[in-house]
Amino acid sequence: MKKLLAVGALLVFGSCQQNKMAYVDYANLMDGYQRKKDLEANYQQKAEMFSRKRDSISQVFQLEAQALQTRTQGMSQQNAQEEYTTLQQRGQVIGQQLQQEEQVMQQMGQRDMDSLITEVKARIQEYGKANGYHYILAGGDGGTVLYGDEAQDITEAVLKLLNEEYKK
Repeated sequence: MKKLLAVGALLVFGSCQQNKMAYVDYANLMDGYQRKKDLEANYQQKAEMFSRKRDSISQVFQLEAQALQTRTQGMSQQNAQEEYTTLQQRGQVIGQQLQQEEQVMQQMGQRDMDSLITEVKARIQEYGKANGYHYILAGGDGGTVLYGDEAQDITEAVLKLLNEEYKK
């Protein structure tokens, strides 16, 4: 009988244990992660270089258009039209090339951010397992935590871990 009571007490005690939960303010975590900052700075640098390249090509094209306008003043209407058509076609090709280059740059940036998000989720999972958490919820803007006790906020601990690993 005593054994039965002891087993019953263990079952009751075991069922009363709560799962260890915490939350991460995901927006703050991502904003503080140095790798994300570096990726954004790199992307911004590439975007600025692309913008300068596009502006430079545009200026050269405008100069060619002005030179063509001067050259065509003494030409027949048909010859001038052919020259303008050729210039317009070159402009379209250049525009398409620039558009493709910009799309590739954006796709690479998106790929890098997707990789970063996957890495952060994996690190949060590792942190949770290593520290005995049963659940780690996402808080902050767009998160799923409507209220969380600040004592359960592990954002800073995870952010510290991410930044330390990134430095290595």
